[in-house]
Amino acid sequence: MNDRIRRDGSAAVAAAARAEGVSRMIQESFAPIYIDRGDAWIDETTSVAPASYNRTTLDAERSAEEFTAAGGTGVVLRFAALYGPDALMREMLDVMRKGWSPLPGHPSAYFTSVAQSDAASAVVVSLAVPAGTYNVAEDEPMRRGEWVRSLAAAAGIAPPKPLPGWLAGLGGSAMRLLARSQRMSNRKLRDASAWTPRYGRASDAWPEIIAHLGR
Repeated sequence: MNDRIRRDGSAAVAAAARAEGVSRMIQESFAPIYIDRGDAWIDETTSVAPASYNRTTLDAERSAEEFTAAGGTGVVLRFAALYGPDALMREMLDVMRKGWSPLPGHPSAYFTSVAQSDAASAVVVSLAVPAGTYNVAEDEPMRRGEWVRSLAAAAGIAPPKPLPGWLAGLGGSAMRLLARSQRMSNRKLRDASAWTPRYGRASDAWPEIIAHLGR
């Protein structure tokens, strides 16, 4: 279903927009398709290497690029890992209460995320940015170990153990992709608009998210 939406749905939207004279198309995309860059920063020119399960992400991006080539303004927003007070966060906290990190990958590897509310505000400002591809990410990506420990501390949970390295192998290409070290920069979007994330790093958001989940 995701493949059909990315490949066929995005192409259909782009074609309809061109036919009706719509001037702007905004395409959601997935930032963790970037290669592993260790401690180095990642920008929109960095090579991508999607896994088999999300290779059609590039098909969706291509629809926006073709929209631009046809005279429109195609904007691609590559979202980092989204977090918020939702069911996924509850599941992550449950895993941590059992003593394990919810994130694959080495604790020293970078994990770039972005609050759901900051992602939403990025969509709003994308109504006025030039055509192109933009990372939607926090200002200061954290290392996995720090990300998990800070969340555990905010939730009153003992620091969990990292997932074993061999687990990524068992999880196939999807797990290996999610284990990459990716320190993504949001500079291009910030320079092109008035956007700035409310939460510069994930740990800034934990108190509010934990309080919301408690309510």
